[in-house]
Amino acid sequence: MSKFTRRLTLTLAAATALASAATPLVAQDFAVTGATVATGDARDRVGPGTVVVRSGRIVAVGPDVAVPAGVTVIDGTGMWITPGLFAPLTDLGLFDVGGVQESNDRAARNSTFSAALDYSVAVNPINQHIMTSRAGGVTRASVVGYPAGSIFAGQGALIDLGADPDVVTRARAFQMIAIGETGARLAGGSRVAVHALLRNALREAREFGDRAQIAGSASRPAEIRRGDDLPLDPRLVDDLAERGDDVELSRFDAAALRPVVQGTQPLYVVADRSADILQALALRQEFPKLDLVLVGAAEGWMVADRIAAAGVPVIAPPLIDLPERFEQLAATQSNIGRMVDAGVTVALGPFMDMEQPRNAPQYAGNLVGLQNVPGATGLTWSEAFAAITSVPAQISGMGGQAGVLAPGALGDVVIWDGDPLEVSSTPVRVFVDGVEQPLTNHQTRLRERYRDLDEQTLPKAYSH
Repeated sequence: MSKFTRRLTLTLAAATALASAATPLVAQDFAVTGATVATGDARDRVGPGTVVVRSGRIVAVGPDVAVPAGVTVIDGTGMWITPGLFAPLTDLGLFDVGGVQESNDRAARNSTFSAALDYSVAVNPINQHIMTSRAGGVTRASVVGYPAGSIFAGQGALIDLGADPDVVTRARAFQMIAIGETGARLAGGSRVAVHALLRNALREAREFGDRAQIAGSASRPAEIRRGDDLPLDPRLVDDLAERGDDVELSRFDAAALRPVVQGTQPLYVVADRSADILQALALRQEFPKLDLVLVGAAEGWMVADRIAAAGVPVIAPPLIDLPERFEQLAATQSNIGRMVDAGVTVALGPFMDMEQPRNAPQYAGNLVGLQNVPGATGLTWSEAFAAITSVPAQISGMGGQAGVLAPGALGDVVIWDGDPLEVSSTPVRVFVDGVEQPLTNHQTRLRERYRDLDEQTLPKAYSH
């Protein structure tokens, strides 16, 4: 069998699995009883209870919940039930093999556009990374690519990991940029170039939006005018007044940044050095409507009080304990614990560049164990679990809907065979929107293939 034939066979098998899994799209009514319940709320204690899901949403959670008649009962004795994990900032569905450019949509190095790049159009629902993450208990994620040709990575999307073709739940959910060392390299070799480029871009977007409103009010019917919370209608773009010769952004990029300066689209800023973090926070002095989210923040603990006072959430990696770059000289594994103690809202991430979202429970568990290290600052169990469920959902704009077991929340439920923050535990059943999901993927098929392999079928070379 040729390489092409094998690849085609695997692709068709994945597509067939997706189609068969997508057939029962009607949400199931079920209740899990007798399990240890972790709601995802950092303030809640873990304890025994019952969770009831009907019509794709959670309707009841608690120790004394009665199961309605006609609802399928799942015996959870000896197991744990939790909300699905929410992975902030992933590249799920954007590449198949990182080293094969044809399968890799994570970066648009040669594009004439930057802020306008919309990663929702490239997400592949039958991607194996989505399947393996789902098998690890991940039910929601945000997806974006890398800054490559500009400091602007583009517009990220929110997805669910259900086995159906409609994985994108919100396109153009946020904009991401890089400052610090990465931004400096992309902007011209210095941080001063980053901030000149960034401020100029935001000013152009603001002016572009103002002129768009004027042009729309004066020359277009009301049905195509757009409010401050929506992207510019493309039919308006051609009718805008000339912007002059001193602009850097294309009209498409300026239109994409308009929701950012209006505060209706979050701006994720990648920054590690404490000084860069303070410069990111200072952007609000000139653009007060910015809805900022910090990404990375390796030295965040040094300015945690300033971050907390600004009310800016952080998506931070949990395991940076040694500097990998000059902008991480003050890195410490206690970074997240110290920021949380200072009142900063922190989610664990990003999960990009081969960092798998299904490892999130292990990383959260490490932060719990860190509390036992003299002189270190970790998290409580509930704080750590919230950092991979309810907190990233809140940062992504889905607070109260995802990452929690609470009445009215989406029916994203995971049943584990033990404590989810223990590396020996694994999901046994996963539900997205109340629909049970397949947990098979290339890895599970290979496991089953070689688990009981008949050695008589092996070539002679394997007999010695």
